[in-house]
Amino acid sequence: MKALRSILLAATIAGSVAVPLTSFAKLPATASLAVGPQYDTTHVYVAPEDFDRFTDSFAATFGGSKSQQGVFQVTPTPSQTMSQLVFTPAGTISVFGFKTPVPYPFGAERTGYLVTDMDAAIKAARAHGADVIVETFPDPIGRDAIITWPGGVNMQLYWHTKAPHYDSLQTVPENRVYVSPESVDKLVRDYVAFSHGKVVSDVHDAPGIEIGRPNDTYRRVRIESGFGKMTVLATDGHLPYPFGREMTGYEVANLEETLDKAKTAGVTVLVPPFTSDGRAAAIVQFPGGYVAEIHANAAQ
Repeated sequence: MKALRSILLAATIAGSVAVPLTSFAKLPATASLAVGPQYDTTHVYVAPEDFDRFTDSFAATFGGSKSQQGVFQVTPTPSQTMSQLVFTPAGTISVFGFKTPVPYPFGAERTGYLVTDMDAAIKAARAHGADVIVETFPDPIGRDAIITWPGGVNMQLYWHTKAPHYDSLQTVPENRVYVSPESVDKLVRDYVAFSHGKVVSDVHDAPGIEIGRPNDTYRRVRIESGFGKMTVLATDGHLPYPFGREMTGYEVANLEETLDKAKTAGVTVLVPPFTSDGRAAAIVQFPGGYVAEIHANAAQ
């Protein structure tokens, strides 16, 4: 959750270039509330003792840098967590290592999305079918809230008093969302309306190898918006491990080279490379337990 967005506090302290908030205000009233996919991070929770080992391995795998690490309160009720951003060309992550018990419902949010206007974003989320499960609250550098979409998809929305400036990504990661067939249409409709996005593809017989079931098919919907990419996987929930555990898919130029870097950095390959939908993909687990999909153009 992006209350964890206070994590950006660490990034701001680390020397992020602040741009005037008025730059957001120039957007027309009907524009998307998104700022850009480089500001939309996967939230990763690890044990404090695994914190540095995880962030080091992630940066070694994808390249990039880390913000200043600190210990903050990023929830509306008392708590303390280690907090740090890892910036890579393939996507940004927010990492939390709680030193106190994690207050509910934090830890269940998958992403944090930076918005141009928090009040407008909450209003739009409610109007398009989301529940606000953590009402807006202040953090040291802005405001945060947590919302949930049909199918139980939790995400944090956050806003900064001084807007951060991060470099554009070389490739945009995908938020990989597993839901039931009963929830998929409502989730897609509501999220597309909220995000001002578009459905790039809707395949009702996607190859089952993508979910660990090579003899079956399932429904896959790909969405793109100013918040980045989302892939919705509608399944019956009969998923062999580790499918369904990966929250994000990272696109790289060369899968084999990236996996070599990952293994050198202590990452375990859980699902060896396979080819489907024009991409070569694998699923890995980083030190500390974070599971991710990594993919590249199959022609590479």
